[in-house]
Amino acid sequence: MIALNNIGFEFGGRYLYRNANWHIKPGQRIGLIGMNGTGKSTLLRVINGEYTLSEGNISKPRDLTIGFLNQDQLSFDTNDSIINVAMMAFARQLEVEKEIEDVLVQLETDHSDEVLHKLSDLQHEFDALDGYNIHHKCEKVLEGLGFTTEQLKQPYSKFSGGWRMRVVLAKLLLQKPDLLMLDEPTNHLDLPTIMWLENYLMDYEGTVIVVSHDREFLDRMINTTVEISMGKITVYSGNYSFYMESKSERSDMQQRQFDNQQQFIKEQERFITRFKAKASKATAAQSRVKMLERLDRIEAPEDDNREINIRFYMSTNSGKVVSEVKDVSKSFPDITIVKHANGLIQRGDKIALIGANGKGKSTILRMIAGTEKYEGEIIKGHNVIQAFYAQHQLESLDLNHEVLEELQRNSGERSDTELRTILGCFLFAGDDVFKKIKVLSGGEKARVALAKTLLLEANFMLLDEPTNHLDMRSINILLQALQQYTGTFLVVSHDRYFVSEVANKIWWIEDEQLKEYPGTYAEYEHWQKKQDELKAKAELTQTKPVAVSKEKVENKSNTGNKPSNNKKQKLQQQFENTEQEIEKTKKAIAQAELDFAGNQSAMKPQDFTAFRKNYEAIKERLSQLEKEYENLFNEIMELD
Repeated sequence: MIALNNIGFEFGGRYLYRNANWHIKPGQRIGLIGMNGTGKSTLLRVINGEYTLSEGNISKPRDLTIGFLNQDQLSFDTNDSIINVAMMAFARQLEVEKEIEDVLVQLETDHSDEVLHKLSDLQHEFDALDGYNIHHKCEKVLEGLGFTTEQLKQPYSKFSGGWRMRVVLAKLLLQKPDLLMLDEPTNHLDLPTIMWLENYLMDYEGTVIVVSHDREFLDRMINTTVEISMGKITVYSGNYSFYMESKSERSDMQQRQFDNQQQFIKEQERFITRFKAKASKATAAQSRVKMLERLDRIEAPEDDNREINIRFYMSTNSGKVVSEVKDVSKSFPDITIVKHANGLIQRGDKIALIGANGKGKSTILRMIAGTEKYEGEIIKGHNVIQAFYAQHQLESLDLNHEVLEELQRNSGERSDTELRTILGCFLFAGDDVFKKIKVLSGGEKARVALAKTLLLEANFMLLDEPTNHLDMRSINILLQALQQYTGTFLVVSHDRYFVSEVANKIWWIEDEQLKEYPGTYAEYEHWQKKQDELKAKAELTQTKPVAVSKEKVENKSNTGNKPSNNKKQKLQQQFENTEQEIEKTKKAIAQAELDFAGNQSAMKPQDFTAFRKNYEAIKERLSQLEKEYENLFNEIMELD
């Protein structure tokens, strides 16, 4: 579909990539990854035609449609409603709809065949463009991205940057371009919306390229990983976890090649040093000098996930109870956050507070931190030293300070050497520590703020979206530090991988109460899935016939109009058995698809034929079971 051939792009006197190649195929769901500054967003702009290559060429079909979501689109502003902004995706449909309205007005005074034919042609085109469903499509996508029905008619200009980005994203999804490019789409999304988006993109008919630092999102959504590293573009045929395994193997091999070459170079240099002054060996020495000059040097591999010795130190341990929420209520004019809520944080708890935006997670953090008013009581435990990290911490950094100077304000008796060591762990090496805060990126400012939090030596940390603005490497550093932290923390995050790696308890807000699951995120997900299944089954049971008393059975049998209760029980047993069989068949289909994905490249034609025959048989069996399930349900309903 798109071919990038021997491309090079020079920026600021250095090449982001050179002699790089990449072939983008139809239907791929691609995760574009690499450390900050490697040129991921730049490459998307090259593909979009915004930037011109320094070397090489890019070929793509003339009729290829491209949709590109990037942070620049936040500058767009209008007082039009959200639904109307999203409807811009259907430019031709709206144009035809307006023409139909004009022709209908014309028909009031002109009933000629020409006008009637024009109306017929326009209505046919509108129908072919699925114009009658565009309003429904818009509402479905916008509500999937977290908007309520009431918000759809509100002006676009009323909403914050994150919500505006959702509207722009909705517009792109509705346009359904051949190539959809998304630069950090999950940055402004909460957990339910991220899950909705990944499911939507998994069924997307075109090609998707996404830049994201959300590992779980990449693992679930993509089927190809493309890495930009050391000026090269490397393609891995799998999701992010597959990439990590393959990258590790490739790095090990590259490290061995690098070590062998370095050993070879040292041997040649020793020979040259020893014999260059000897007349009998001078020619041989000079020959080896030229050989080393022509040698294609192997680069040492970069490791974004290496273990880093960094810790959040504590000056003292807290008491057993760190914080207790007792009968607390908090509300705003338009929403109640919690009402008579209770919660307990004990020493050693690693709690993740999760849920949709607007539920009040950050508000709860501020209440526990003591920076937000509330009704009720939040009791701070004995010997608790608290640190609060939130996005406003980035704004509190002194823009005129250098990075090292900013840390010196909170360093206590720490030496500059210690501070530079801490900054080195947060990827500020060499002269980077002398950069002014005002020239740093959002991710770099976040790392400075996190380094300042580390200096506080707190035994209780409140962290509000700490992974925002961080790249994979920085997230890994923070993750390692929190895993080694022996204190207590409460973190708000929508990054499922991050939460699953650090939390031992899950909090969420439901029915204006603080709810707790005493386990990891993986265990919580499994439990929540079971709860949803039980809830769905309970709702289904409510529609089933209710068991009747013996007296009622006898009365019904006397009328001769309805079957006995035995038949009803038999049908219910068949209904439940069929339901279980459907679940088993669905699992068999999923396993078959998984096996096919893993063995597709090694399959012979006869293997593929056998697989397809078996797969279609299982699908047919599922169809039969679902029909049987529906018939049994109808029979049971008739007996009520």
